[in-house]
Amino acid sequence: MFTVKELIPRGIYGRAALILILPIVMIQLIVSTAFIQRHFEGVTEQMTRGVALDLAFVLAEFNSGSHAQDALRRARAVAGPLQVTLTLPAGAEAPTMEARAFYDVSGRAIIRTLRDSLPDLVGADVSGSDRIVHLRFATRFGDLQADLSRKRLSASNPHQLLVIMILASVLMTVIAYYFLRRQLRPIRQLASAAEAFGRGERIAFKARGALEVRAAGRAFLDMRNRIERQMEQRTLMLSGVSHDLRTPLTRMRLGLSFLPEDDEVKGLKEDVAQMERLVDEFLTFVRGDAIEGGAEETDALTLAGEVVEAARRGGGEAALLPVEGRVPPVRLRADSVRRALENLIGNALRHGTRAELSLRVTAHHLIFTVEDDGPGIPEDRRDEALRPFTRLEAARDPNRGGGVGLGLSIAADIARGHGGALVLGKSARLGGLKAEFSVAL
Repeated sequence: MFTVKELIPRGIYGRAALILILPIVMIQLIVSTAFIQRHFEGVTEQMTRGVALDLAFVLAEFNSGSHAQDALRRARAVAGPLQVTLTLPAGAEAPTMEARAFYDVSGRAIIRTLRDSLPDLVGADVSGSDRIVHLRFATRFGDLQADLSRKRLSASNPHQLLVIMILASVLMTVIAYYFLRRQLRPIRQLASAAEAFGRGERIAFKARGALEVRAAGRAFLDMRNRIERQMEQRTLMLSGVSHDLRTPLTRMRLGLSFLPEDDEVKGLKEDVAQMERLVDEFLTFVRGDAIEGGAEETDALTLAGEVVEAARRGGGEAALLPVEGRVPPVRLRADSVRRALENLIGNALRHGTRAELSLRVTAHHLIFTVEDDGPGIPEDRRDEALRPFTRLEAARDPNRGGGVGLGLSIAADIARGHGGALVLGKSARLGGLKAEFSVAL
């Protein structure tokens, strides 16, 4: 059973149309019921009371006759000018009870008024398609049938008024929808620009529409410009930091290369290599996607295969599982996604002996799933593992081996930059960690 919340449209067009159409429909119902029906029902009662007086006069003349034929002759003499047809005895068409269509509200008023005005009325039939009303009266000479046109009893149904009202409502709805669409278009454009900017893309946008929508659009443009300036400043700063940090490390590595090879020199070289790796991880995390190119159509299956093949060349046991169905091209920043998948597979191989990468497509996302046979991460610490600079002290440290706790954080940040998320769980097939990396289609 549906609830009211489920029946309400979720889109802004649907809700706006509901706000627009519902009052029009309600106004039509109110006008049709309160004005048209009540007005014409009152007119019908007045007309029927007039006809009831004529029928009462006809019946009085009929009952004054000395015998049946004389009564019928006297009644027809006055019924003819009143456009009432009399039959004695009553024929098969004469009703023995009330008969009307269920939707005939004016017919109900006709029968009710005739019942109140003519006590000798036995039955009334107003359901005929020929617009003829058949009546049966009980008299001292037997049942008398009286037939007359319904036009004398009720006003014509207001078809023209209803048609004009419906056509006018449809026309006004179309016009209102046109203007409503023009007002909602800037909101949709603003949403598209904001969504694209969240994915690292920049699309042309100009504030349009009503004053409130223009204010929201200008606020978005100001925010986007500020963020872009900050990203540009950060990129310039990172270029200087990268040069300043790598230069002394390069001199240290060069100096160590001239020293005799012994255990102490070997240890110093390992320390320098670890420092370079730490600098790379810090810069990768802080940089994010600031200095990378924009999103472009990418074959995700080919990208996944290249990442798995690179892991194999590095000596790891990695596999790309067969994909069910077709994987459509996806707009993404290939280098960022590649780095995220490399982090996830490297993390899996560091804590397990085997890593498997699979892809699946949902209605709105493309999901890369990396599973391993390692110890996994406890459920209550998975959110903690995604925080920057977090190193778990349990059996599994997601960045063990010289890391600083940024591998999963970088992957999660890249996923959010593509309209997706990184979700950690337990692998049902291998028993270790399952990392679902999703990007929006």
